[in-house]
Amino acid sequence: MLVEDPKAVRSLLTRYASLRIAQAEVDTPRTARELTEVSRRLCATMGAADVRDAIVRADELLRASRRMTA
Repeated sequence: MLVEDPKAVRSLLTRYASLRIAQAEVDTPRTARELTEVSRRLCATMGAADVRDAIVRADELLRASRRMTA
């Protein structure tokens, strides 16, 4: 199994969170499209079928990477 780069995963999570906030403030078609795309990328990167599962897996990966560098 490939292990994703924690920096890339962190970047996807940050983008996902920013878009969720933007969508909550003002829901536009552009924000919705971008959120869908980032969600798909996050799912593909983490090997998950659902964005919630992808976020859980990403968090686990980031926790593990912190343990390895500590």
